[in-house]
Amino acid sequence: MEPPYDVVAASHALAEADPRMAETVARIGPPTLTLRPVETLPGLLRSIVFQQLSTKAAATIHGRVLRAFGDGETLDPDALAAAPDEDLRACGLSRAKTAAVRDLVARQRAGTLPSRADLLGLADDEVVRALTEVRGVGPWTAQMVLIFNLGRPDVWPTADLGVQEGHRIIHGLDARPTPREMAAIGEPYAPWRSVAAWYGWRALHAARGDE
Repeated sequence: MEPPYDVVAASHALAEADPRMAETVARIGPPTLTLRPVETLPGLLRSIVFQQLSTKAAATIHGRVLRAFGDGETLDPDALAAAPDEDLRACGLSRAKTAAVRDLVARQRAGTLPSRADLLGLADDEVVRALTEVRGVGPWTAQMVLIFNLGRPDVWPTADLGVQEGHRIIHGLDARPTPREMAAIGEPYAPWRSVAAWYGWRALHAARGDE
């Protein structure tokens, strides 16, 4: 799904704002940023499971959870809520992730977990506050929801190591920028910092030979 803003026009604005970014845009080409517009429960469940794990291992555990407490593709919150912790741990979830998933499901069942439609009506900082109330969900996860689920154009994940390293490459820096330094780097890119973050990730992938 395409974002609700013109990503190509955003890339042109970034190129005009910064010669280094202009070189990156010319080298990488137009942005191909797309949305994954999933509901809040499955989106956050996946984020929690995938934290600090390799993609392969996390996908295996995520699949086990969906098969044990759903139909293999969608989660049944009632089934998970009724299960003992041992059943969640048997899927491969740590104690911390088990507690986080239980909190997420409890909020869904209580009607206090905002839906995607609810989040679309909130400002960026309100989305972050709402999502970080869920145990195990931090600002970075909320920022990824803003960029890739809700399609917000001006999100700047200063603590993301991939974005930091990508912009170290883009700007020819000797060391990876700190979050505070990233905040300053991102100032000229407003109001299109989500696309600038995307170029940071792509610059890193290109440097690694991933594409």
